[in-house]
Amino acid sequence: MASASSPRFVMGALAALGLLAGCGRTVAEPVTLADLKDRTLKFTLMDVDSLERDSSVGAYRFTVEFSSGSSCARLTEGVTATFNGQPMKLSLGGVPDTGVGGRDVCEAPKATFDFDPEQWNNEPTEDIRVILQDDTHSVLLVLQDAKAKRRFLRSGGSAGTLRLGQTHTYVWLPETDTVQGTVQASLTHLDSGVVASLQVEQEGNAARFFVPEDTVANSKYHLRLSGTAAPQVLTCEGVAGCEGGLVHSEDVEVSIIP
Repeated sequence: MASASSPRFVMGALAALGLLAGCGRTVAEPVTLADLKDRTLKFTLMDVDSLERDSSVGAYRFTVEFSSGSSCARLTEGVTATFNGQPMKLSLGGVPDTGVGGRDVCEAPKATFDFDPEQWNNEPTEDIRVILQDDTHSVLLVLQDAKAKRRFLRSGGSAGTLRLGQTHTYVWLPETDTVQGTVQASLTHLDSGVVASLQVEQEGNAARFFVPEDTVANSKYHLRLSGTAAPQVLTCEGVAGCEGGLVHSEDVEVSIIP
């Protein structure tokens, strides 16, 4: 039997307390931007216009995040991140101290920028230019004409009304975006809360859907349109690659008429 002072006893006690590396604990490795040059920089623009709730945190946000690697990485101090010259909120990554037990989760280094949708709507469209840098390295991401307020434009028909048994078209703007896949569309009856998904035909940035004849007429609904588009990446420097999308969701109050 091992004595209380033996190495085997001490190692066993430390393991029981979870104080040994490799015993279920994730340890973040301090890294510089140069150490992350072989990773992918992932980007996401969230642009969510909702009528069902006030603007929530993250509804209008641009995020860049490094892909995961073979080890958990935490950026060292001294890194800066800017969005078109304005400071971004930087998260160094690593294992957050939640103060509770359980399995550790490694968070990737990332930077976020929250934008004002009204301001973007009133300003001219321009490229998004993100720069991450420290004393060792720099990362540059440029997306063509991506700094713009997304919206769905009704093509034809009367604003605020949809007719039973007819096909209606909404076009994703700006046209420099390329819609990926098919836009999702649904109708929520304001009185009952019943949600009905609509079948959508996609042609380029134009989404066409048919309002079924059995839809309750002379009622108000929330029409929700949502989708993802891909911008053109003009520049991706300092990392292995850049990938991501532009996510937009929009609610419109409409009346269904015969």
